Amino acid sequence: MKVATSPSRHLRTMSVAAALALTACTVGPKFTPPQPSTGPSWNDPSAKRADHITPQSDPDPKWWSGFNDPMLDRLIEMAVAGNLDLQQAVLRVVEARQSVASARAAGLPSLTGTASYNREQLGLGGILQSRGAYSGLNALADKSNPLNDVLAGNKGLGTYLSEGGNSFLSTATQPIGLFQYGLDASWELDLFGRVRRSVEQAKAQTEAQVEATNDALIMLESEVARAYVQLRGAQALTASQLENVKTAQDSLALTQTRQVQGLATGLDVEQARTQLAQTQRQLPGYENQQQQALNQLSVLVGQPPGTLDAMLSPTAKLPVVPAVVAVGVPSTLARRRPDIRQAEDELHAATANVGIAVAGFYPDITLTGSLGLRAIDASYLANWASHFYTLGPSLSLPIFQGGRLTASLRLARAQQIESALHYRGTVVNALREVEDALVAYRTDRMARDRLLEEVNSAQITLNLARARYTNGVTDFIQVLDAERTLIDSRQQLVQTDVTLTSDVVALYRALGGGWEAETGALKSPTLGETPATPAALDSLSPPVTN
Repeated sequence: MKVATSPSRHLRTMSVAAALALTACTVGPKFTPPQPSTGPSWNDPSAKRADHITPQSDPDPKWWSGFNDPMLDRLIEMAVAGNLDLQQAVLRVVEARQSVASARAAGLPSLTGTASYNREQLGLGGILQSRGAYSGLNALADKSNPLNDVLAGNKGLGTYLSEGGNSFLSTATQPIGLFQYGLDASWELDLFGRVRRSVEQAKAQTEAQVEATNDALIMLESEVARAYVQLRGAQALTASQLENVKTAQDSLALTQTRQVQGLATGLDVEQARTQLAQTQRQLPGYENQQQQALNQLSVLVGQPPGTLDAMLSPTAKLPVVPAVVAVGVPSTLARRRPDIRQAEDELHAATANVGIAVAGFYPDITLTGSLGLRAIDASYLANWASHFYTLGPSLSLPIFQGGRLTASLRLARAQQIESALHYRGTVVNALREVEDALVAYRTDRMARDRLLEEVNSAQITLNLARARYTNGVTDFIQVLDAERTLIDSRQQLVQTDVTLTSDVVALYRALGGGWEAETGALKSPTLGETPATPAALDSLSPPVTN
């Protein structure tokens, strides 16, 4: 018998489900971006005087261009394009975005096609025997059965029924092959926002990974700039030391000439030769610094050591420090620093996780259904009479979980508090880094000005000492002392220039500039094509790869 189904009943079921979905609520706390506690201005007096530091404008996103060094600009471009660690960070962003798609899919209806063939033995024989079906049929065949004499001319009716019944039961108890194909569908209505909170958490985690990549970009740019400064600084120290060697050689030549003239002793000559050897002894150390900086720069651009030697080995000047460094105000630091933005996104994810834990205390309602055809004969699989379907909601209500739900909620709340404390700590540490960089830049600049005066004075002192020694007014010890002072002052001046330039790099790094202009240029590797199978219909939109 064919049972008629009512389409209106199915429509009413779907309408109720849609109404429930539309009226769903989202439990748990709503995330509110924190307001970082910062002062109105920087504490270091250099930012208040605005001589070499100005808070009137924010740092240039391409801060390295302020050094006016085309080679540095080129190296940073090469590093952004080729650094291996940065490429891994970009891939982690791609992975996080796929997690968002996966979390969002949990709130959408799912549809699965199925097909099967099963050889089944239903075990009806034992059931029929236990109910006396076989003994009843055998009784019909008994000649003494009154049924055989009920109707005249129908002798043996019981026997006929017995044989027919046994034949039917024999067929019914044989193994059968069951063919089946159809569609299965399910849809979690997400009445209390567990899926929506999961999507919110995945999005926040993705944004946190984006900011982690931005932070890695800032670190890369500053590391390239620092290594480049170290390279040019080592070259400048080498050039300065060669000048010191020339000064020591002049002193040795002078004492040797005076010894020939009988105006200097052998002791003066050996002292001058010792001074020359001591000055030359430092040159290999500077060569070591140069090669290490070259190797580091090669690795930073994603190449093996030695790749950049031909391009960078020729000596060039140290990058010139900008006359004025723009630092902005503390209140804008939280928007510029990727690590602060990352900590905020992690707090957002932890807050959403509390909502997920709260939703675990509420019931889940899932609408499920299946439609298909099944038959023991494959030829009937196209016959609509073989169809079957199921449709209806299922309710899952947690009653006793042994404290698991409560523990999960307490854990989520503890993680939320921990993330809030981490955010505050990140802000405080960022302020400290900027203040430390400002102090270092101010004091090293003052030290550099004093050293410049010291070098000029030491040069004049050496000239006077040589003149007095040449005229026989003083001994050679004063010349050696003046020479040592000049050599030390020259090297300290070059080293201070290197330190001062590195201070500017560290200041820009602490201010969090450098990611805004380069993030759009970051490309992720191709993840491969989707296989040409029915599963390619999994999504109506192409997968996100960047």
